Amino acid sequence: MSDNNLVIDASILLSELKNANQQMGHVINAIREIAQHTNLLSLNSAIEAARAGDAGRGFGVVADEIKKLATRSLVSTKESTEIINNIQSKANEVMAVRTADVAYDTIDKIDRNLFERNCDAQAWAGFDKVKRCLSSTASDRVAVTNDLLKKLVDIYEVYLDLYVLDTEGTIVAAGVHRKLIGENMADQDWFTDAKAVNTISVSDLYYSSVENHHTVAYTCPIRSDDEKIMGYFSTRFNWDYIYDILDSARIGQNGDIFVINKHGYIIACRSRKGILSDNLRHLEAAQRAMRGETYGYVFVKDNWGNTKIYGCAHTRGYNAYQGKNWSVIISEIL
Repeated sequence: MSDNNLVIDASILLSELKNANQQMGHVINAIREIAQHTNLLSLNSAIEAARAGDAGRGFGVVADEIKKLATRSLVSTKESTEIINNIQSKANEVMAVRTADVAYDTIDKIDRNLFERNCDAQAWAGFDKVKRCLSSTASDRVAVTNDLLKKLVDIYEVYLDLYVLDTEGTIVAAGVHRKLIGENMADQDWFTDAKAVNTISVSDLYYSSVENHHTVAYTCPIRSDDEKIMGYFSTRFNWDYIYDILDSARIGQNGDIFVINKHGYIIACRSRKGILSDNLRHLEAAQRAMRGETYGYVFVKDNWGNTKIYGCAHTRGYNAYQGKNWSVIISEIL
């Protein structure tokens, strides 16, 4: 049996355990009602036996035994209820831990994916054809670099476009949007951030009107052989590929999963709605994650008395990729 099947089976078993506990609770309630009625019946019988005097003495003995039985039933019912409540509580805790585990696993997968994108940008910035685009005077240098960038976009599939810029922010080569060549990007946050640190810089998620798509930009210096900065290499990650991770997360049909940025804005969710507009910072789980809590969960009751689990996990980064202070929030209805 595969690990995936084990996860699915665990979810089903936890749900069945919850249903079994609810059924046991109904049985206990029925026994309690019977015991209470029996106790009342024994009291009435004792009263009637007392009225009957000696003639009702035997009936009084029976009534007393019925009362003892009812009392023992009530005590046992109370103990059983405590056991059932304890089982239900432990089952809820198991479900909560599993929900938090899925959140933790999801943000880890996202970090690993974005770490690879981090490595791509730095590696490609060192390609000879990229460097020659900025240092050579050959007439075909831009065309050669454009072809290289387009080939990388086609091979890796996860990129919307790749760009080479000079030190002033002017695009000198592009893989897809060649019409941008000659355009200046010096006022763009992703460029100013990269120029300020002079090392790999990763933007937060933003909507690109050029790509007509949500994207994350990876921008790093292009250095000459003597380590002088010649320009900048910038990639545009296709955010749709993050949904491969979200859609494969093992959560229930009534559950939901969100990725939020450091300000609490949703940057990914199953419905693909509310991106960069809806905010979850009102949730306790989101607040914990945004404070940097690596892993946790909370129980919340809604206005209809339903209990929800919110599992949360905060980015830890992966190797050289430090993360963007993003978090994953998962909700499940108990």
